[in-house]
Amino acid sequence: MIEEEEPLTEAAVRVVTEVWGLSGRAERLRGGEESAAYRLGEYVVRIGPAGHDPAQAEWCHAIAAHAARAVPEAVAPLPTPAGATLVRVGDRSVSVWPYVAGSAADEPTAAELAGGARLLARLHRALAGLRPPVRPRPAFQETGLYGEPPADAPELADPELDRWLAAFHAAHPRRHPLHGDYHTGNVLFRHGTPVAVLDWDEVFTGAPEVELAAAAAEWADYEPGPAKEFAAAYHEAGGTAGELDDETTAQLVRHKIRRECAYFRKAVSRGDTHDDDALAYHHDRLALFRELRP
Repeated sequence: MIEEEEPLTEAAVRVVTEVWGLSGRAERLRGGEESAAYRLGEYVVRIGPAGHDPAQAEWCHAIAAHAARAVPEAVAPLPTPAGATLVRVGDRSVSVWPYVAGSAADEPTAAELAGGARLLARLHRALAGLRPPVRPRPAFQETGLYGEPPADAPELADPELDRWLAAFHAAHPRRHPLHGDYHTGNVLFRHGTPVAVLDWDEVFTGAPEVELAAAAAEWADYEPGPAKEFAAAYHEAGGTAGELDDETTAQLVRHKIRRECAYFRKAVSRGDTHDDDALAYHHDRLALFRELRP
C-alpha cells in the first residue's frame, strides 16, 4: 500500500489547483496498492506509485482515453491545458479523473456477472483496432506470458506451463490492448448496472483470451459454472476472444495466479506486511495453481 505518511501532499494539492483549477477538501477513497486516490468534488485525484515511469502511465492513459470514446463506462483522465494527462510531483505522478458514483460488486449477482462480461466484450471491441506504440516497459502480467520461465515466482516453476503458453501464443496471434486488471474491484455498479471501469495502470497489448480467462475466473470466484456463464455472456456480446476450452482456461488462469504470487513476493521484499486474510488468500492461490494443472 502507499505509505500513509505520504498521502496527498501540499505540493500535489498546489499542482491540482494550479493545473486543473480544482480545490476543496479531499476525501481518501478505498483501494489502491502502490497508489492512492482522493475524491475532490466531482473529480478524483490519483497519486501514482513512487518511482514509476511517467511515460508508462501516459501510455496507459492514452489507451483509457481511446476506450472512453466508444465505451462511456471507461473512465479516462482529464488532460492538462498542455495536453498531458499527469504532472510529476517529486517521484510520483498526479492525475485527475472524473468521479463516478457506484460500488464494486465484491460478490456479484448473476446479473452483475453478466453485465461485467458484456462490458468487457465492449471494451475489447473498442480496443481491437488500436495499434499503440510499444509499451515503455512491459506490464507485470507480461512476465512469463509467452513461455519464458519467470524468475520472480520460483515456487511456481512449471516448465510444462511455460511450453503451453509459448504454443498457445504461437497459435493465437491476435493482439490488441487489454485493460490488464479487470476484476470486480475495478468495475463500479449502480442498481445492478456497470457504470465505470477504473484503474488502467496495468494495460498491455496481448491476446484477448488471456484477459477473458482471468476475468471469468475472478468474477466467478474460481467456480467453473459461473466462470463459463461469464465467458458465454462475453461471447454473446461480441467479444474479440475466441472460445475457451477447459485446458486453455486453466492454463491462462494459472499464469495469472503465478503473476499474483510474484506480486506478493515483490510486496514482501519492499517491506509490506500482510494480515491473516491476505496470507490465507496467498496460500489458497498457491494451492489453486497446483489444483488447476491439467
